Amino acid sequence: MASVARNKVMLACTECKQRNYNSMKNKKNTPDRIELNKYCRFCKKHTAHRETK
Repeated sequence: MASVARNKVMLACTECKQRNYNSMKNKKNTPDRIELNKYCRFCKKHTAHRETK
């Protein structure tokens, strides 16, 4: 069974604003929004993806 501290989050491209990835994060260790470098298939390049609601 999954821990209560881990939440599902959506990652959206900062350039085209498309929601491309789902991820999990521990809200106790990282309470603020995460930003990861991922490949965006709409922009066709690597861009920063930020956590959305």
